[in-house]
Amino acid sequence: MDSEDDMHDANDMESVDEDFYSDGDAADSDADVADYDFMGNETDDSDEQAVSRMQKNYTVLKEEDIRQRQEEDMTTISTLLSISREAACILLRRYNWSVNKVHEEWFADEERVRKSAGLLEKPVVSLSRVIDVVCGICFDNFLPADIISLGCGHPFCTSCWKAYITTSINDGPGCLTLRCPDPSCDVAIGQDMIDTLTSGEDKEKYYRYLLRSYIEDNRKTKWCPAPGCDSAIEYDLGSGSYDVTCSCSFSFCWNCTEEAHRPVDCDTVSKWILKNSAESENMNWILANSKPCPKCKRPIEKNQGCMHMTCTPPCKFEFCWLCLGAWSDHGERTGGFYACNRYESAKQEGVYDESERRREMAKNSLERYTHYYERWATNQSSRQKALADLHQMQSVHLEKLSELQSQPESQLKFIIDSWQQIVECRRVLKWTYAYGYYLPEHEKAKRQFFEYVQGEAEAGLERLHQCAEKELQTYLNAAGPTKDFNDFRTKLAGLTSVTRNYFENLVRALENGLADVDSQGACSKAPSSKNTTGSSKGKGGGRGKNSTKT
Repeated sequence: MDSEDDMHDANDMESVDEDFYSDGDAADSDADVADYDFMGNETDDSDEQAVSRMQKNYTVLKEEDIRQRQEEDMTTISTLLSISREAACILLRRYNWSVNKVHEEWFADEERVRKSAGLLEKPVVSLSRVIDVVCGICFDNFLPADIISLGCGHPFCTSCWKAYITTSINDGPGCLTLRCPDPSCDVAIGQDMIDTLTSGEDKEKYYRYLLRSYIEDNRKTKWCPAPGCDSAIEYDLGSGSYDVTCSCSFSFCWNCTEEAHRPVDCDTVSKWILKNSAESENMNWILANSKPCPKCKRPIEKNQGCMHMTCTPPCKFEFCWLCLGAWSDHGERTGGFYACNRYESAKQEGVYDESERRREMAKNSLERYTHYYERWATNQSSRQKALADLHQMQSVHLEKLSELQSQPESQLKFIIDSWQQIVECRRVLKWTYAYGYYLPEHEKAKRQFFEYVQGEAEAGLERLHQCAEKELQTYLNAAGPTKDFNDFRTKLAGLTSVTRNYFENLVRALENGLADVDSQGACSKAPSSKNTTGSSKGKGGGRGKNSTKT
C-alpha cells in the first residue's frame, strides 16, 4: 500500500472478509490444515439452509403427466359448466389452459365467452329433410348423408372437409384454433370433428400440437431446453430462484431458459452471451493488432520482421508500419528497416496521439475480455469433465469400490454427493467471471471483496476436486479393503460440506449485490471483537484481472 488511506481500506476489507465467512464465530487458525472438521460446528442457520436446498419450487412433468393433467382439466370444466369435453377443450385453449380463468369468465358473461370461443348453445339448422345440398367449397351437389356441418349449419362435403383440416394441420399449431370454412362464420372445430375426418400421421400430429399447447400456452410451465428431452417444468411463480433441474439432469433458468446461471441475473447472462457471439470483439482485435493499408484501407497484422510492409494483391502498396508513409520515401536516412525517425518526431509532436490512444484502449478492452472469457470457458470445460467423471463413478467405479472396500453402495453415497457438488460449483464459478466482467471498475472495494470471496470459494473447490479425483484413485487401485477408508470418508464428506458453505456465501453475496461493502470500502456490519483483536487467514484467493491462477 502506498498510503495510510489504502492501509485503512485494506483493514476494513479484512474485517469484511472475516465477518463474511465466520458469521460471528471464532475462526480456526488451522483451517487450512483440516477444513473438513468444520462439519461438527454447523449452526442452526446452516441446517435451515440445508432444508431450503431440499425444497423444490418446481415440478418435473413427463409426457404422461402432461396428458393426465390435460384430461383432468377438461373433465373439471366439462363437469362444472355442464358442457361436452370437446367444448371444454376449446374453452381451455381459448384461456391458455387456466381452469380458474375459464370459470371466472364463464360465470361473468357466458354469452360473450361462447362468442369469443366459437361455441354455439344449440344448432342453428338441420339438414335432415333436405334432398340435395351444395358444398360450400367445391359447389357440387351431394346427398345429405355425404355432407358434414358444424352447429352453424354451413354444409361441406367430406372430401373438402378432409382437405381443409389436413392442410391446416400440416401448416402448424394454428390448427388448434380452426374455425368453420365459411369466411363469415367463427364456430370452432372440436376434437370430435378431428377424430372423424383424420387418421394416422395427421391425427397424431394434431394431438401432439394439443399436448404441446398445454405447456406453451401456460405461463407456469416451460419445456426443458435440453436436446431430445420431452419433459416440462412447472414452476411456482414468485418462489425464489429460477434455477431448475429436469429429470434428464439438465439444469436451466426457468425465466430465460438459458443454462442455470445463479447467482448472475438473466440480463447479465444475455449481455455476456451476446458479447461472446458478437463481432464487437473481432473489431476490437483488428483495431488493437492491425493497421489499415494507407492506400486500400485493408487491415494488416504485423507479427514479425521489419517495418517494410507490402499489402496483399491487387493493392501491393509498400509502406512503413510505423508512420504509414510510402516506403519509397524511407531508407538509411530515416532509420533503416527496423526504425523510423519520421514516426518518432511526429509522435513527439502529438500527430499519432489519437490513433495510439484508440489502439491502446482497444487492446486493454480486449485483454480484459479475454481474461474473463478464458476463465469462464475453462470452468465450463472443467464442469463437462466433472460431469463425465460423475457418470463414470455412478456406472463403473462405485460398484468396483463397493467390492474392494466390502461396503454396500448405499454407504458410498458421499462420493456421489461430492462429485455432484463439484459439478454445481464449477457452474457457479464459471458465471462469477461473467459477473466480474460487468462489475464497475470504479467500485474498487466491491471488486476487492468479490475477488476475495471468489478466490476463497475456488480454493475450497480445488481442495475438494483434488480429494475426489486424486485421493479416491488410491482406493480404486487398492487390492482389498484399506484401514484408512473411513478417514477418507470423513475428509471427503467434510470438504464437500465446507465447499458447499463457501459457495453458498459467494452466491448470497453476489445476489445481494455485494451489499456487505459500501462504495467507500467500509463494512456495513459492525466489526466484531474478533476483528479488532484476532488475525485473518490471509489467503490469496483473489481471481481478478491481474491474477495468474486459472
